[in-house]
Amino acid sequence: MKKLILSIIFVPAAFSAQQVISKDAEIANYVSQISTDSLKSHINKLVGFGTRHTMSSVTDPKRGIGAARTWVLRKFKDYARSTDGRMEVFLQNQMIQPDGKRIDKPTDLGNPVAILHGTDPNDKRIFMISGHLDSRVSDVMNSKDNAPGANDDGSGTAAVIESARILSKSKFPATIIFVAFSGEEQGLLGSKMMAEKVKNENWQLEALLNNDMISNNLTSETNLINAHQLRVFSEGLPQYELDKKAQKIRSLGLENDGDARQLARYIKETGERYVDNLQVKLIYRNDRFLRGGDHSPFVERGYSAVRLTEYNENFDHQHQDIRKENGKQYGDLPEFIDFDYFKKNVGVNVSVLANLAKSPSKPENVKMEVKELTNYTSLSWEKPKSGEVTGYYVLMRETDSSVWQKKFFTKETFIKLPYSKDNCFFAVQAVNSTGNESLIVIPGVK
Repeated sequence: MKKLILSIIFVPAAFSAQQVISKDAEIANYVSQISTDSLKSHINKLVGFGTRHTMSSVTDPKRGIGAARTWVLRKFKDYARSTDGRMEVFLQNQMIQPDGKRIDKPTDLGNPVAILHGTDPNDKRIFMISGHLDSRVSDVMNSKDNAPGANDDGSGTAAVIESARILSKSKFPATIIFVAFSGEEQGLLGSKMMAEKVKNENWQLEALLNNDMISNNLTSETNLINAHQLRVFSEGLPQYELDKKAQKIRSLGLENDGDARQLARYIKETGERYVDNLQVKLIYRNDRFLRGGDHSPFVERGYSAVRLTEYNENFDHQHQDIRKENGKQYGDLPEFIDFDYFKKNVGVNVSVLANLAKSPSKPENVKMEVKELTNYTSLSWEKPKSGEVTGYYVLMRETDSSVWQKKFFTKETFIKLPYSKDNCFFAVQAVNSTGNESLIVIPGVK
């Protein structure tokens, strides 16, 4: 698989001097700790609860959503013991009433949550990883029959647990939150509950990586196999307050450069840096065609959130009763998981979360000079609010490129480049001594 390599150009030195970004050894070590045996254990345990339907039992100690969320909380608490009190574990829950849609009885909705607090009191940034705990069969209201949910979304939940296992062992300046949403299949209920909490408590949530089905390699019907690509869905025009932002977006030509798109590009560059034989495919829509996932309630409230999902969907093993018809097995069973592919996709999450949590915060007040007509582009910015900074990358790509093509390194807070703003897009990110880059900032104008 061809890896994404950006040209790194050091200025004001000669423009021919280039260097490939090196891996942070600490992050490479995190990725190496991901275990297929651990992932198999998580999946088998989740499947072993019989059903994890949102309206299944919350009191049965062995079967149902209640037993499943108790187990996830127990795993989080086990990992928290090694954090010297930095990891906070709790169940976010509320009683919800029948809604005339997909909830037909009073239901205890609960999200298992673990917060790995950052070590820098001045760094308020939060980065979140999620999957959904609940499962279903063909009838979305059937809370009784076995609904193993191995891939949908046992894989996302297992990715959250495995990421927590590995990353809880270390300290990061910024905060990482691990959450398993309930109620996804009943209408994104758990993610709506969490998104409201984030909004009401004014958390500085800078990125959400929502994982939903990341372990299947085979399509139904067409029988295509793909274990080397991971899709990242991201919105283009922001759903949140688009009416207030539309004129600026149009005037600057930024229809393809919202925060979610920048997060997706960041995931692609970072994930491909640390995970071999995997290509991150940027899908330019918020979710699959006419469908939605747990990142959407965050997008709707103005947060940068994306969906990570396998390249192929298999509808024989998604939202299906367990049965055999004409010799074909239906149902979301562990036997259909490709654990090597699954491991790579978890590696993308771990590397991105660690790179973000180790990085400085974003540069402030990034501006592009537009007072004079010129074929040069001049940018300026201010130092980030938190984190160690050794320099800045100024990113550039031609307008028809989906990914950043060059990164100019400078220790200054300004740069003048011999490239026309008519033909290229630009952005700035801060970087520290171990090469961890901040999220990307598109310049305003001055």
